[in-house]
Amino acid sequence: MKVLTATRLGAIGILMSTAALAQDDLDTMTPEELLPLAQEEGTVTVYSFTSRIGRVETAFEEAYPGIDLQGFDISSTEQIARLTAEAQAGVTNADIIYVSDVPVVLPALLEAGIIANYVPPRVADRVPAEFQSPLLAQRLSTKVLMYNEEANPDGSPVTNLWQLTTDDWRGRVVMVDPLQRGDYLDLMTEIVLRSGEMDEAYEAQFGQAIDLDGAANAGERFIMDLFANDLILVGSTDDVNIAVGAIGQENPPVGFTSYSDRRDNEDEGWALQVANGVEPAPGIIFPAILALSTEPNNPAAARLVIDFLMGDETETGGPGLAPFYVAGDYVTRTDIPPHPDAVPLDDFTAWRITPAETAKIRAEIGDLILTLQ
Repeated sequence: MKVLTATRLGAIGILMSTAALAQDDLDTMTPEELLPLAQEEGTVTVYSFTSRIGRVETAFEEAYPGIDLQGFDISSTEQIARLTAEAQAGVTNADIIYVSDVPVVLPALLEAGIIANYVPPRVADRVPAEFQSPLLAQRLSTKVLMYNEEANPDGSPVTNLWQLTTDDWRGRVVMVDPLQRGDYLDLMTEIVLRSGEMDEAYEAQFGQAIDLDGAANAGERFIMDLFANDLILVGSTDDVNIAVGAIGQENPPVGFTSYSDRRDNEDEGWALQVANGVEPAPGIIFPAILALSTEPNNPAAARLVIDFLMGDETETGGPGLAPFYVAGDYVTRTDIPPHPDAVPLDDFTAWRITPAETAKIRAEIGDLILTLQ
């Protein structure tokens, strides 16, 4: 453990309230320096878009006794709405926001002054600049086409996204409603942004140029044809995973879900696998963001939790990163090796989204989907 200097101890004081410290002072502190202040606060609240926050809660409280981590599993879409409403009411309930759907988070939360960026100084030299600003990305997550590898031992039954619009896959493609979960709307938006690639994939699949038939581009044509082919919309990612991955099926559907959900195959009786070879891409890869509330109730504990979630000094990041060090999640720290069971990031063919570009047409794609439901 780092020994605190007498000067810093005199300035801080073990029992001194963090209310007397400037945010900039807290931003430069090590975990050892934050700890006594966090223990004085005694609690910290996290809004998390993943249920894995439960494992983090247990591990954090074991590592830092005396601090009660309260984690709430709330989807990114719900988080954005809740945080906006709380800000309008002048209330701060969450100290930390763990969220995806960055195309909406940037304007709705960051630019609105509801959340603030924080990069733990301990790991700043091991996270690429692109993942430190405007908000800290802990890892890269996915929404990609998955199939049942028990029923398809030779590989994905789909090799081109346009096959999903054919009679062979009518009523056999599953996805969470994009109007209910922002990550899936980001997926649909990226398909439109990649219309050039979708155009080429159409010709490769059908041997002729695409007839847009009133659509603005090949991406919109794909979305229209997919919905017309009896796309099955469900309420949660687990619903997709069960439908696609449940073992014992003879002719299972395929579906768009999280690649990292393969971690639950053994426990849940699934056989999920990513269709990484599908043309032009199986889906999207996007950042999972950690941020502070602009005025957290427990600022020292909040920073300590974010530091914890970025992993310790062991090879795979220790207990704080353990729930996310799985095949299908890609940790942003450069000193932590990729999970051995994952498709290497350089070989992973999912599109990496550009949040600013997604934000430009996202509402328009939402309107299109609304007309198709």
